[in-house]
Amino acid sequence: METENIGEQSFLMTDEPVVPAKVSRATWVGLFLSLFAMLVIRYGLVLFIPEITFGWAILKEALIWASAAALLVIIRRGERLPLRSIGLGTARWWISIFWGLVIAVVSAVVVGGLAYLTGYGHGPGSAAFEALPLWLITVIVFRAGVVEELFYRGYAIERLQMIGLGRFWSVTIPLIIFSLGHWSGGAANMLIALAAGAILTGFYLWRRDLVANMIGHGLVDFVANVLPKLFS
Repeated sequence: METENIGEQSFLMTDEPVVPAKVSRATWVGLFLSLFAMLVIRYGLVLFIPEITFGWAILKEALIWASAAALLVIIRRGERLPLRSIGLGTARWWISIFWGLVIAVVSAVVVGGLAYLTGYGHGPGSAAFEALPLWLITVIVFRAGVVEELFYRGYAIERLQMIGLGRFWSVTIPLIIFSLGHWSGGAANMLIALAAGAILTGFYLWRRDLVANMIGHGLVDFVANVLPKLFS
């Protein structure tokens, strides 16, 4: 067990590329899912159904959750690696909650400031999102915290370094894709996503606690998108 943990942590302990003996097909499939599945689903649906409706949102969420489930199967069955290899189960639950709250506060300050300065939140995309039922918005917020951290932080960072990239590119590539994935909300949304993604990435590199990242990400989105409706 100790040897296994040391091997998992070594992915993020050096800036030098680590050239693996062999990269499994499962890992390549997992990287494609983690980096591009959400983009393919979101913009593939937009291509065929331009208008965001209740049914559109339900279908998108179902496909994204299915992709996340497929990635977990790849980790356990295809790669035969523990979930600790992507930062799950690396800390006690109360520690994850504490750092999740810290992440939420830091992210809320930065994201809130950028949203205020850029005037983000008043475009047609925001109007379509806000028109959805509150319970569905809550589900989307929960999914964003869990799946986006699973894809862009836990899996992508770890596996990009595993296949031979140094820390810089293993961190930069998912962050860029994560930010560009918010282009439908305009430049302001991409800037906010970049800032939030950088904070979440920094905490993951520091703590390697994906559960804390999920909690922090989910709380920020909940406060921004659900609480105002509850108290309106």
